[in-house]
Amino acid sequence: MPVPDMSLLPEWAPQQALWTAWPASAKEWNGDFEAPRRDVAALVRALAPGNRVRLLADGTEALASATHILGGLADVVPATYGDIWLRDTGPLFATSPHGPRALRFRTNGWGGKFSLPGDETVGDDIARLANVPMRKADFILEGGAIDHDGAGTILTTRQTLLNANRNGWSQADAEAAMRTAVGAKKILWIDEGLAGDHTDGHVDNIARFAGPARVVCQMPAGADDPNAAMLEAAYRALQATTDAEGRPIEIVRVPSPGRVLNAHGEIAPASHLNFVIANGVVVVPVFGTNTQVEALRRLQAVFPDRKVVGLPAFGLLGAGDAGGGAFHCITREEPVFAQRSFGSR
Repeated sequence: MPVPDMSLLPEWAPQQALWTAWPASAKEWNGDFEAPRRDVAALVRALAPGNRVRLLADGTEALASATHILGGLADVVPATYGDIWLRDTGPLFATSPHGPRALRFRTNGWGGKFSLPGDETVGDDIARLANVPMRKADFILEGGAIDHDGAGTILTTRQTLLNANRNGWSQADAEAAMRTAVGAKKILWIDEGLAGDHTDGHVDNIARFAGPARVVCQMPAGADDPNAAMLEAAYRALQATTDAEGRPIEIVRVPSPGRVLNAHGEIAPASHLNFVIANGVVVVPVFGTNTQVEALRRLQAVFPDRKVVGLPAFGLLGAGDAGGGAFHCITREEPVFAQRSFGSR
């Protein structure tokens, strides 16, 4: 079996830049820019002290608005994109024997639900702006569908990666594709994701690597948590696992926001685990629930060398077809490729 030549760096590795985007299509946000733009602006302000934020803006109005509000805190870059979910449509930055690469995958609008002009090309544009050569794979993969430890262990859900509306893969097909494309040595499988998740269950709302052989995993907030059974099943699936190096995985449980309803009265896919790990800071979405203080406390213990900041993300969560994500969904980290040792938590 050929040895994969791609390797993903962990999200806690030093970062050259963090990419995000400014809400620019009124149609995609129920005609209301104010709420999602408020959340994006708060995220940029939290990141700015120790990070280079590169903020894409699509169109004259968005460019003027982003520059006026955040021009002193972010590099505002004109660009074309369908919507702001750069975790899924942007490139995955990786290392190879030939230097850094921007891995590009096909997109089909999260299983054909939200196909937007610009989603297919924005990842190419980010790679070009970052001056990182591309490598393209001829299959569908959203960045939020996988999480990784930088040493070949991948977290994912069957609900997304094996969904017939993506590639129609068997589990063996998916594992072979991940070995070749991103250097996966071992995949840890969870069955499904959050109720109401537009993405068909992305793993970055459920469980995340937070260091070598360490995973943070949500736990039910109470008896009325709509995801209680799924979260317990995910925890059980991870309990007996080891990473690609054979090490037992430490699981840190973080309470979920619980039952969160959006403006339409629908169960929203709210998650404290849709956080962004950046230089010196971890930005965590919060929703005004009674679990958020404990969630932030536990995450601060997981990331003792970073400041953990909780910020409201109701605007990004949205309602109906609008929104559906939070801070991790709208960002893509660009690592410092010169750094080669990332074992520290």
